[in-house]
Amino acid sequence: MPLYQYETIPTVPDEAVRRFEVKQSMKDPALTRDPESGKPVRRVISGGYLMLKGDAGCETGACDVPAPQPCGSSCACHP
Repeated sequence: MPLYQYETIPTVPDEAVRRFEVKQSMKDPALTRDPESGKPVRRVISGGYLMLKGDAGCETGACDVPAPQPCGSSCACHP
């Protein structure tokens, strides 16, 4: 099961934000309340690393995949 990050939504100025993680099925609805405090929460979208087939060539600078390449303009093989 995936691990999702949530954070409380401040309801007053300068209120501390609490971040926490919850193991949930992808089918489960997102939480709307903090299980500990009952405060409203939002799911945090965090960056991950996804390597698509063919990206390894761009990572090493030895690209054998023709442009355009999904790795972007910072690629060593497709400046």
